[in-house]
Amino acid sequence: MTDLSTKYMGLDLRNPIIAASSGLTDSVENVVKLEINGAGAVVLKSLFEEQIMMDIDEQRMNNMYGSYDDVENYIGFYTKKHRIDHYLELIRESKKKTSIPIIASINCVSASEWTEFASRIQEAGADALELNMFIMPSDGNYTGTDIEQIYFDIVEAVKQHITIPVALKISNFFSGMANFAIKLSETGISSLVLFNRFYRPDVDLEKMKITSSVIYSNPDENAMVLRWIGILKGKLACDMAASTGIHDGETILKNLLVGANAVELASAIYKNGMGIIPQMLTDMTNWMKAHNYNSVSELIGKLSQQNVHKPMIYERAQFMKYFSDVK
Repeated sequence: MTDLSTKYMGLDLRNPIIAASSGLTDSVENVVKLEINGAGAVVLKSLFEEQIMMDIDEQRMNNMYGSYDDVENYIGFYTKKHRIDHYLELIRESKKKTSIPIIASINCVSASEWTEFASRIQEAGADALELNMFIMPSDGNYTGTDIEQIYFDIVEAVKQHITIPVALKISNFFSGMANFAIKLSETGISSLVLFNRFYRPDVDLEKMKITSSVIYSNPDENAMVLRWIGILKGKLACDMAASTGIHDGETILKNLLVGANAVELASAIYKNGMGIIPQMLTDMTNWMKAHNYNSVSELIGKLSQQNVHKPMIYERAQFMKYFSDVK
């Protein structure tokens, strides 16, 4: 019997497939369907700090009574409360109607007082919290060190309020990626999720306006994930989950082999429906049987940088025959 179960952030998952935060995880009905189709865990759609603040600002601008502090404070309080209450209900109902781990998600850009909401996420029954973070380095007044400090500030602020596991979903846009990841792992977080995917602007030449580019990931995007998980395996004080460009069972196996404890996917489900999950699990099981692996635990990290014959192949940036299988 092939054992697909894995341990992630101290949570027991029946398999490594986690439905990533997206529109697919914004309702109890979808969470239930994801469990039925085999997902090992679900990350609920993120509560966006920026969206809440934008809503508050918009309502303040439309405030017919003028810019009075008490009115503005009420508007801000009501808007935030409405969003948060709805989210807490999603957590409670998802926990009530499923048996898989439910991971809440906050898309955050600052360490402001709203992080106290994390304690209410825990009280609502979430098994863990994922912080989806990216600070756009577009302000010339901020150095890389300034931006990195925001990540540490947010983690510290959140962890003051909760005891459930915390995952940090980050990008690879850091000048000292390995050093930064190691330091983040030492803050007491339970996982790093590599990597988050962003809105991509495009230009509509006919309408002369900025539009959205490709929404879904493609398999090629997983290469960077494989590289960094392979490099970081064994160096972090936390687990890792792979995210971006995961579209089939073979890619899941690859990410486990380089060191991921679990994988997060959304685009593959959007493109193929939830039925892609049992297909991925079948493909994983068939490969493991054919290669005499009995459990996922036997795979994790087997091909990480610390375990391969030529560890420098992970760090090679330019093509060279010595590091390439291309003839």
